[in-house]
Amino acid sequence: MRISSRRKAIAFFLTFGVCLAAVAFAVGSGWIILNWEEGLKVFLGIIFFGAIVAGLVLNTIFLVREIRRNEQHDSFINAVTHELKTPIASIRLYLETLQRRDVEEAQRREFYQSMLVDTDRLMTTVEQVLKAGALAQKKSPAHRLPVDFGAVVGECVALARTRHHLGPANLAYAPAPEGERAEVLGDPDELHTAVTNLLDNAVKYSPDGVHIDVQLKVSDKESVVLRVRDQGAGIAKNELKRIFKRFYRVRQRGRARVKGTGLGLFIVRSIARSHGGRVFAQSEGAGKGTTVTLELPRRAV
Repeated sequence: MRISSRRKAIAFFLTFGVCLAAVAFAVGSGWIILNWEEGLKVFLGIIFFGAIVAGLVLNTIFLVREIRRNEQHDSFINAVTHELKTPIASIRLYLETLQRRDVEEAQRREFYQSMLVDTDRLMTTVEQVLKAGALAQKKSPAHRLPVDFGAVVGECVALARTRHHLGPANLAYAPAPEGERAEVLGDPDELHTAVTNLLDNAVKYSPDGVHIDVQLKVSDKESVVLRVRDQGAGIAKNELKRIFKRFYRVRQRGRARVKGTGLGLFIVRSIARSHGGRVFAQSEGAGKGTTVTLELPRRAV
């Protein structure tokens, strides 16, 4: 209901601004025609009415952007609230159960394991929010070190397999060929975060079964290329660039909304840019999977 009302507000302000600009243009044109013989007045009138029209257009654009930004912020707050509230409620339920009645040892261990999973989910959400805020203020890594990017990717793949209970058939990794050292200059922690977010995002948007191929290449002496290809939900072509914006989340028709804060790919893009690289996505459309490519330079920028 709230999103629908805001879309109506956007349509109203856009229509109102266009109408005001059209009226100003019509009045200005009529005045110029009536006073065409008076050169100075016509000149000043053109400047005056041009300024009015430009002001109306800019004001309308600003209002529409603010409405959309507020909508994204509300969506982000709702997502974060859900991501925090759900595991907290789950942990509380397990603790209350353990407090109120005796539980067999096997079930007790199961409760502990579930609480650890919920705690990891809480930590991931908090870290995503803090990381996004830090990256928004920082343009480049504070310390540039030689990093074996192949080792970083290998660690992230192993961690993703453990975290999401996947085997090599579900999450396949093709490292760079022997003799081609995928070394870059940058912050190892940030690079680890970027790769982890790419893998988690691929898993998250594979609702019908996880089949992910990770490939690392040293394309030339200048760059290292990481491709993460999934066979999941896919992305419409008009959304391929938007998915890297802060708070933006792909709308999946006919499916339950995917959990998350909308910060994962924004963080990846921020890290890629701070290292002088880039990230982009390719997809043939909904239901046809997605390939996300991360390119990093092998030299200082």
